[in-house]
Amino acid sequence: MELLYLHTFCEVARWGSFTRAAEQLGYAQPTVTAQMQKLEQSYGAPLFERYGRGLRLTQAGGTLLPYARELTRLYGESKEVVSSHTHGPIRIGTIDTLAAFFLPPYLQDFRKKFPDIELLLHTASEGELVRQIKDGYLDIGLIFDRQNTDAELVTHAVRQEELVVIMPHEHRLAASARITIADLAGEALVLTEEGCTYRGMLLEALGEAGIPQRIACQFSNPEAVKQCVWCGMGVALLPAMAVERERKDGSLTIVPFHSDKPPFFVQLIYHKKKWLSSSMESLVQSIARSSHERGEF
Repeated sequence: MELLYLHTFCEVARWGSFTRAAEQLGYAQPTVTAQMQKLEQSYGAPLFERYGRGLRLTQAGGTLLPYARELTRLYGESKEVVSSHTHGPIRIGTIDTLAAFFLPPYLQDFRKKFPDIELLLHTASEGELVRQIKDGYLDIGLIFDRQNTDAELVTHAVRQEELVVIMPHEHRLAASARITIADLAGEALVLTEEGCTYRGMLLEALGEAGIPQRIACQFSNPEAVKQCVWCGMGVALLPAMAVERERKDGSLTIVPFHSDKPPFFVQLIYHKKKWLSSSMESLVQSIARSSHERGEF
């Protein structure tokens, strides 16, 4: 029973709210309150304190949190080990771009091999995905970022991906062989959402060059970004994989982006303590192997 309470405790700590935790867990709010009261009685110390409308961990709560996460992670792992390797869901986290333009062939192949396993796909920013991998909410993550060096994670660099600037054919930069940050001075930008790694790199480079930002609009969906560029609202920076269709049909001009910043990689990540079932191992190896088959790493 206390394992259940510890899982609830982790959710309350994550959301800073009994109400939000109850919504995520499918409980009534008084149930969460009662569980936390029993947990505090068990440990003999208050675990949360109120500030404004939210909650924050007390010193005792902060001490308990890493133990609670590890205990719930071990419990989940034990269930996976005991249960069949060919049943149960796999929780995959990634960004919208990889969900649309990279993952589908791998997921299709996986379904042919393991038809009884449910694949649960969750999209978020890279930072949020890393947090959820560490907290045990996701089994595997696919990110697009500069080389990950987090010591808590196993990282497979799948492939280096070129960044490109897209624009209408009549744009003044359409005849360029490549585009640098200086070329974007004065340009209206159609951006991906906050938290996107290559958006962050672009804005960082503009700031370092002393170039004012002109943000026309921003979206989480790369298809919406492309449509706004096609309509003439501005130019956009995207991974090359996201504009393969436009490259083939010639609907947009696509120019490589040159920068002195570190390159970006598609990377598969999971926690170092994560036990991989045979089905998860198959999926990991399928994705990681693709880079070696192309001779990229």
